[in-house]
Amino acid sequence: MKQQAFFGLYLVVLILLVLPFVVPNSFYLDLVIHMGINAVVVLGLNLLIGFAGQISMGHAGFLGIGAYACAVLPTHFGWHPAAAVAAGAVAAGALAALVARPIFKLKGHYLAMATLGLGIILNIAMRNEASWTGGPDGMSVPPMELWGHALDSDQQWYWVVAALLCISVWASINLINSPFGRALRALHGSEVASQVVGVNIVRYKVAIFVLSAVFASLMGSITALYVGFVTPNVADFFHSIELVTMVVIGGMASVYGSLIGAVLLTALPQALATFEGWETVAFGAILMLSMIFLPKGLVPTLAAKFGKAS
Repeated sequence: MKQQAFFGLYLVVLILLVLPFVVPNSFYLDLVIHMGINAVVVLGLNLLIGFAGQISMGHAGFLGIGAYACAVLPTHFGWHPAAAVAAGAVAAGALAALVARPIFKLKGHYLAMATLGLGIILNIAMRNEASWTGGPDGMSVPPMELWGHALDSDQQWYWVVAALLCISVWASINLINSPFGRALRALHGSEVASQVVGVNIVRYKVAIFVLSAVFASLMGSITALYVGFVTPNVADFFHSIELVTMVVIGGMASVYGSLIGAVLLTALPQALATFEGWETVAFGAILMLSMIFLPKGLVPTLAAKFGKAS
């Protein structure tokens, strides 16, 4: 199983190496970059939802922390953008660790509502603190500079995102095949049984929530630095729902399902733009049909069918 997973990683690396040379123009390269950013966020979220069985409906709030760290700290305090990225990740991880213990005492829809409330609070803070964040209009983000060279082209940012995506896939595969990953799967299966065999369920819940929050914050920072501008929309409720939908459509507890879900749902709004106002209806219909006919997600369903056929 692990060998098959790493074969998939080699295929991802090959695709990423070829992709920038075959996309027709900068519009599609920009779309590919956003696919990669979403894929990394969804990988972290799938570790939480798919492997540990813990829902988060406010995960976009952690993206907002990373994004605004790269806007606020360099603009108001003169920090280097790289230091701001690290500070955003630390802040997101610290907040996740702080709220995880009380939040994860809840289960089911109570847990979903608690995480949703966290995301809404973060979004409201970003909208209301206009003197620091620019309010609903947002604020510009200073460019990233490394060794005196600014990252200011789509091609440069593509390779940054591609490298982060490969590292994230590699880390996720190793994590889920480690004792930590086996504990997460046990936790998903039955918390009572996990406790009986000695799994500290609180510690594992907190750890995976912190890890997924750091994933989100880092990619929020990358998004802000790449686009050069940030608004509170990066942390709104609908963005959180989109991320969860990417996990579900691609396939929970599937590393490559995360990638497929992120790619499909990032590209889908562009593909549906020709519907002239009906794109939201078409988007909802596609999601509904996917849930009816592919309840386990696209990749696990196809993998199971292929296995039976073989």
